[in-house]
Amino acid sequence: MAERIERIGEHVFVNADCVRGAIAHVRDGSVDLIVTDPPYGIKGDRLDRHYNRDERFVDDGYVEVDARKYKAFSRAWIAQAERVLKPGGQLYVVSGYTNLYDVLGALRATRLREINHIIWKYNFGVYTSSKFVSSHYHILYYAKPGGKRTFNLQSRFALDETAGDGRSLNYRDREDVWTIKREYKPGKRKNKNELPKALLQKLLAYSSKEGDLVCDFFLGGGSTAAVAIGMNRRFIGFEISERTFSSRVPDLRKIIPGSLQETPPAPHVVRNRGKSWSPSEVEHLQVRFRELHASGATQGAIVATLSAELERGAWAIRKRLRSSNQS
Repeated sequence: MAERIERIGEHVFVNADCVRGAIAHVRDGSVDLIVTDPPYGIKGDRLDRHYNRDERFVDDGYVEVDARKYKAFSRAWIAQAERVLKPGGQLYVVSGYTNLYDVLGALRATRLREINHIIWKYNFGVYTSSKFVSSHYHILYYAKPGGKRTFNLQSRFALDETAGDGRSLNYRDREDVWTIKREYKPGKRKNKNELPKALLQKLLAYSSKEGDLVCDFFLGGGSTAAVAIGMNRRFIGFEISERTFSSRVPDLRKIIPGSLQETPPAPHVVRNRGKSWSPSEVEHLQVRFRELHASGATQGAIVATLSAELERGAWAIRKRLRSSNQS
C-alpha cells in the first residue's frame, strides 16, 4: 500500500500502518500524549453479529487483527509508543477484555509506568442470556519515566466545588470508574467503534495542555483528532485503511481549532497542601475542634472552618482529626 499524507495546518494524518508510519514520521521523545483505541482482535469487521445495529450507516474498511497475532501486534505498536513519548509523556489505551492480557503484557515489557487502570462503563452492552452483560471497557493509563507528567488537577472542577449532596465534584470526576454514554447516531455515518467526545475531552483536559502534540496510532473515525484539534492541541495520527482514511479526512478539515476548548474553573488554592503539620498547628486544630463542637456546629461546618483557618484541604483536616482522636 502506497503511503499517503494529509496535512491540515500543523496537524498530520498518515494513511499507513502505525508502526511503519511512526518510524518514518515521529521523532524519538516528541509526543506529549497518546490516546488510542486499537482493534480488539474479536472479528470487529463483523460487529453487526455482536451488536444490533444497521450496518448500512457504518463505514466499511475496518481492518481487524488476527487474534493469533495479537500479542506480536500489541508489542510492536506499544514499543513505538514508548519510543515517541517524551519523558513524562502519557499513554491511554482503550481495550476490551478478550486480549487484555496481551496489551498489559506489551505495556509491562516497556519502561512505561502504570498510573491507573480505569474502567469505562457504557450503555448498549452486548445482550446475553446465560451470563452477565458486558458493558465496560478498560482504559490503561501509563506514563514514560524521566520527566514531569502533566496532570491538570483542577481542569474540570475546582477542588472546592461540590454537588447538591455536598460531595466534591473534583473527587467524583477523578474516581477510576467512569460512566460515559456511547454516542448514539441513528441514521448517521459512523465508524465501527468510535470513542465518545465526552470521554476524549476528559482525557485531554487532565493530561495535556494547549499546543501539546497528541497522537493516535489507530485513527479510525477520527474522534481523537477532532477533539484534539477542537481543544487547541497539535495532532498526528495513523490509519491503515485507505477507505476509512479517505472518508474521514474531509470531515477533520471542517473542525475549528479551539472550538471545544473551555475555560477551566478558577483553581482552589490550598497554601499548606502536602506540608508537614507543626506542633502549633496540631494544637490549634484540637483546641478549635473542641470549641466548635461545643458550639453545636455540624461536622461539615467544623471541617470547613478549620480548613480555612489552617489553609489545608478538608481531607487533610479529617485525617488529622481522626489521628488526634486515636492518640
